[in-house]
Amino acid sequence: MARIEDYALVGDLQTAALVGRDGSVDWLCLPQFDSPSCFAALLGSADHGRWRIAPAGAGDCTSRRYRPDTLVLETVWETDDGAVRLVDFMPPRDGVVDFVRIVEGLRGEVPLEMDLALRFDYGHVVPWVRRHGGVLQAIAGPDAAYLNTPVPLVGRDLRTHSSFTVKEGERVPFVLTWGPSHEEYAPRPDPEAALARTCAFWEEWTGRCTVTGPHREAVNRSLITLKALTFEPTGAFVAAPTTSLPETIGGVRNWDYRYCWLRDAALALQALLATGHTDEAAAWRDWLLRAVAGDPADLQIMYSITGRRRLPESTLEWLPGYEGTTPVRTGNAAAGQLQLDVWGEVLDGLALTRSSLRSRDDSWDLQLALVDYLEGIWGQPDNGLWEMRGPRQHFTHSKVMAWVAADRMVKGAEAGLPGPLARWREVRDAIRADVLAHGLDPTRTHFVQAYGSAELDAALLLLPRVGFLPYTDPRIVATVEAVQRELSVDGLLLRYRTESGADGLPDGEGVFLVCSFWLVTALVGIGRTEEASALFERLLGLANDVGLLSEEYDPHARRHLGNTPQAFSHFGLVNAALALHRGTPASDQPPASSH
Repeated sequence: MARIEDYALVGDLQTAALVGRDGSVDWLCLPQFDSPSCFAALLGSADHGRWRIAPAGAGDCTSRRYRPDTLVLETVWETDDGAVRLVDFMPPRDGVVDFVRIVEGLRGEVPLEMDLALRFDYGHVVPWVRRHGGVLQAIAGPDAAYLNTPVPLVGRDLRTHSSFTVKEGERVPFVLTWGPSHEEYAPRPDPEAALARTCAFWEEWTGRCTVTGPHREAVNRSLITLKALTFEPTGAFVAAPTTSLPETIGGVRNWDYRYCWLRDAALALQALLATGHTDEAAAWRDWLLRAVAGDPADLQIMYSITGRRRLPESTLEWLPGYEGTTPVRTGNAAAGQLQLDVWGEVLDGLALTRSSLRSRDDSWDLQLALVDYLEGIWGQPDNGLWEMRGPRQHFTHSKVMAWVAADRMVKGAEAGLPGPLARWREVRDAIRADVLAHGLDPTRTHFVQAYGSAELDAALLLLPRVGFLPYTDPRIVATVEAVQRELSVDGLLLRYRTESGADGLPDGEGVFLVCSFWLVTALVGIGRTEEASALFERLLGLANDVGLLSEEYDPHARRHLGNTPQAFSHFGLVNAALALHRGTPASDQPPASSH
């Protein structure tokens, strides 16, 4: 089975596919990110669905890359017979879903093979396949897929095969189209025209980026990845396009990330706004206003990409899981958790969009409702941003983010927006006093994960970024040093120590990549820029050959872990690069007084 880092991403801003170094599409959900998959070999075997095109008898490719400033993937094999390039992309939607693959002869005459195994409903349903007007048609229930190609196709073992040869200068297209089974198939546009349109779309989008400096290429690739994780019709962001890629091989920390976490989206938004991409900010704001409409008590930490609230968690028993790691899950029970930091992230995000975009009265109305509810609950224990499944605690980061929520409302009122300014100041000051009284260790030198605990948490690195205390405060410097010392594994950071069992799950996971990027930013903030730069360069080296990062990394086995590509990791990269480039961490708001 391919390693997680062997996969590249292609997508059309409504769904995304993972393509291995062997030319196999092993994961694709249609028609959108959170739909059931039609290729699920990623979580099982080829019998659970895949689409492979490669030279006959060949294994992994010789090289691959994205076309500069695009999400168009090029995979090259050098063989004894010659060389071929496979071009993979998904054009921006024009009503239906197309996945286009073009085989290009570069040198000599290369025999190739295609193997298509469509398996709908997460590898569970084998479609009925037939020919229709020269196009292969596969139907199962609500799903219909069509393969259009000039090469001969044969059916064998409930799969579709083709053997063909490509000479230098020849280009052989394959177009896989999905549509509702009750609708008629419409002939698709020319694949070469679709390629030109797709490249033009991405080149125009990346051309808006305002980033300069030595890390522009890595930042640009991360921004393209973040853009690819947006659901264009609504403006939502998915945390990742996959489900159940394990945080440790053989463990149970296998979650479905194909949803929009308010926290992840708000943080991704900051990275996009900081680099000149304002359209995504406006779309996210509008999605948020729709998704959270209703009783503030019903605010969830995550929603579906369309704003659906119910995300029931279930297991897919027929899938054996990535490298045999089960369970394979869909849905996410964390949707029902109380995570106080979400109020801070949302109100901070809305304040940020207000300063960057045209103001909207209805967004302030939402903020009024949210902060009013938060006033009554900020003193409660919660599950924290890491979605602990053990007993709720008074997490220091959660309380600080509740402070952020009150602080952003104070600043809005000070700028002239209507609201009870004096009361919000009192709430802000009360939360701050509570954190400073209970969120420090017994020696009062550094912050701890939760009130009364001696444990540390990488999220504490974010306290100065949101303005709770300046980087120069001795308690912040000590916290950065303690987190780096106690949570480091081979120089990279864990989220927290899982040995305590506080998260209600068995021990064991990899280092969490975004936490190490947070450490880069924190080291810049406390003046250790040379050390920050060295850590950043090391983190860049952990990206795969096409610049993608998963959620976690195993420094001992030297491999990626968790769902991929991960928005958390990529916005961490962008913000760390900006901090290094500017020589100071970015901050939405000026830091508060250190007293």
